[in-house]
Amino acid sequence: MRIEIDKDVCCGAGTCVLVAPGVFDQDDEDGTVILLDATPGAEQREAVEEAAERCPTAVIRIV
Repeated sequence: MRIEIDKDVCCGAGTCVLVAPGVFDQDDEDGTVILLDATPGAEQREAVEEAAERCPTAVIRIV
């Protein structure tokens, strides 16, 4: 699994960080998503899928 994000579209809701804190973080200045791990292990898949589904601006893409 590989994750791609579109940081330019991110609204900074932070849902991804709440659901998968080992994979996502938020920028301290503007609150936008920071991808901590672009290739997380299989044990993170469910959390990453949930983060992508809950993202209000659909910036998370699983490849």
